[in-house]
Amino acid sequence: MTFVLWMTGRPCSGKTTIAKKLEEIIPNLAMLDGDSLYEWLGPYDFSRESRIAQNKRVSHLAKLLIKHNVPVCVSMISPYEETRNNARRIIDNKKFYLVYVECDITVCEERDTKEMYKQARSGKIKNFTGIDDVFDEPKSPDIIINTNDNPIDTCVEKILRFIEERDT
Repeated sequence: MTFVLWMTGRPCSGKTTIAKKLEEIIPNLAMLDGDSLYEWLGPYDFSRESRIAQNKRVSHLAKLLIKHNVPVCVSMISPYEETRNNARRIIDNKKFYLVYVECDITVCEERDTKEMYKQARSGKIKNFTGIDDVFDEPKSPDIIINTNDNPIDTCVEKILRFIEERDT
């Protein structure tokens, strides 16, 4: 069972929380989280060019891991349709599953313990997704997980069923 779950969604939509739960359940799952990757792969600004480059680096890292039969869960905002499509091309399309972690921006702002949205609205953070930079909603995700109304355990169960159906 080797695959890449590429979870995309607005900041504070629940991507990392879901990924951590999946990491507890799926044996040997490698979790590549946007915040951790920011530290490991070096800081970058939030310009479009930097985000595209970071997504490309993560795509190649995920491809390397699945080449060695390690299942991967990428948890990154990856706000542009173009970068998600590039990730699908870089990683074997048959092993790439785009998971859209859907959540209303108002709910994301309510969950924001780091007050990033507040800082973005006041101009302290530039190019923040959903405020002064776009979030392209995925046109054709493999699965949509709505965290507005569903508890995390329900979202995780839906993803596990999805993987199980694809793995048979």
